[in-house]
Amino acid sequence: MIPTSPFHGLSAFPLTPAGAEGRVDVDALGVLIERLVSAGVDSIGLLGSTGTYAYLDRQERSRAVAAAVEIVRGRVPLIVGVGALRTSWARSLAQDAERLGGDALLLAPMSYTPLTGEEVAAHFEAVAGATGLPLCIYNNPGTTHFTFSENLLARLSHHPRIAGVKMPLPADEDFAGEIARLRNATPDDFAVGYSGDWGAVPALLAGADAWYSVVAGLLPGPALRLTRAAQAGRTDEAEAIDGAFQRLWTLFRAHGSLRVMYVIAGLLGLPAGEPPQPIQPLPDAVTAEVEAALADLDAVSGDRPKV
Repeated sequence: MIPTSPFHGLSAFPLTPAGAEGRVDVDALGVLIERLVSAGVDSIGLLGSTGTYAYLDRQERSRAVAAAVEIVRGRVPLIVGVGALRTSWARSLAQDAERLGGDALLLAPMSYTPLTGEEVAAHFEAVAGATGLPLCIYNNPGTTHFTFSENLLARLSHHPRIAGVKMPLPADEDFAGEIARLRNATPDDFAVGYSGDWGAVPALLAGADAWYSVVAGLLPGPALRLTRAAQAGRTDEAEAIDGAFQRLWTLFRAHGSLRVMYVIAGLLGLPAGEPPQPIQPLPDAVTAEVEAALADLDAVSGDRPKV
């Protein structure tokens, strides 16, 4: 299935390997990016939350984008996260992404002082107007502490450069109802996708356009199988693959998906380094649990990476 826009299908979010002072290891990043391109993901979400964008300055973000563009070489759409505390900073990051060859933008309303809806609208309109790239709204209240209303999403969806939204999982788990409401309020080509990996199957089965996936950043094989089964309406197959992920989803919820992803990278021998401080690596006891969760995926997919 070929995606019709950068905001359709499986979007894989890799870690951004960096040293203790926040200098990006572009060679290590290239290893992670090439694996995703080779696996056949529909897009790559560079510098998302899993890519620790909030912990990197403008220069390092630009180095990451330039390295990723060189590796991707147009084979897969590259979505670049450009969230920042100030509108002027986010505009500059968006212009950097366009200049360096990114294909699309992902913007979260980062803030220290809580934002109003009008402030968020002005922020998104300013950043979206700064480039010619399509922009996806990152509705991530867990980190930004701002929740987009459906009315605000509808308003922003009519901006000529705002082309999609990355939604959190609905509290009532009514994916079909939420998607229907958003489709009724937004243009026909506005893409509705979801993050929160443990909700991927119900979201895709309900007709979501995209799964913005943490786990696909390191395990694209089983994530692609899950995505394709759900997109094709093969419910039993999708739920069986999701069943094999359950132990991993539990660990994501218990410890935070970012911390668990660093453990997975270590177990696979991939060059991700350690999380940016003050985030700390998980203890050895959790590493053993993650290894057991990966064994569950071996049983269902048979393609755990060997490196």
